[in-house]
Amino acid sequence: MTFPAYIQLGPVVLHPHVVFETLAYSTGYYLYRRARRSGDVIDDPARRWILGAAILGGLIGSHLLAAFEDPSGLKNAWPQLGLEFGGKTIVGGLIGALLTVEWAKRVLGITVATGDLLAVPLCVGVAIGRIGCFLSGLEDQSYGIATGLPWGIDIGDGIKRHPTQLYEMLFLAGLGGMLVLRTGLQATIGDRFKGFMVGYIGLRVLVDFIKPAVRFGGLSAIQWACLAVLAYYAPHVPRLIAEVRRG
Repeated sequence: MTFPAYIQLGPVVLHPHVVFETLAYSTGYYLYRRARRSGDVIDDPARRWILGAAILGGLIGSHLLAAFEDPSGLKNAWPQLGLEFGGKTIVGGLIGALLTVEWAKRVLGITVATGDLLAVPLCVGVAIGRIGCFLSGLEDQSYGIATGLPWGIDIGDGIKRHPTQLYEMLFLAGLGGMLVLRTGLQATIGDRFKGFMVGYIGLRVLVDFIKPAVRFGGLSAIQWACLAVLAYYAPHVPRLIAEVRRG
């Protein structure tokens, strides 16, 4: 298998990242719309504002945290205002969306948790997107470090690496299945989204140890951001664990 693994549809040759990112967004949106038909805790106008805030915050956060992944590059580019905002990171998108949604809820006077409808769509969407990251090979910056394990994969540089994208995909499949099943996380409004965030962000703290990265204090910028999110949700973690066990 060669990387990037381009996808040919008749005479058209498409980059795998474009194909699977598009599929991730469309599938996630379909699942979100389907979940809304089963009921929502807020009305349509409020939901539109919340969704708009999430999209805006996600776009800003994904590019901003990606820029801080390489502090030296950021420092060199800053005087010329030539920051490269072409990169994106899922963690930054989630954090940015979380912050802007909480701000929008405060402005709108919404006190109820609003993220449950997005928990399963996010699991599925991110998992699909990671397939595109994997098939993009070295062009994508989400690959792992070298490994001697039998499932190590050469993505184009002659080095067998951890397929970290596939690790995330498998974890998200399990997490999404747990969120769909009738676990205790359905008992309290907001707990499905909290369960997604704690689960995925916790995974990223661990899996990013086996990714090449610029580190300070032993951690990458993404890992530090993940720890901040886990600290934010820390008061809820014991209850979430108890609810999963009870379910």
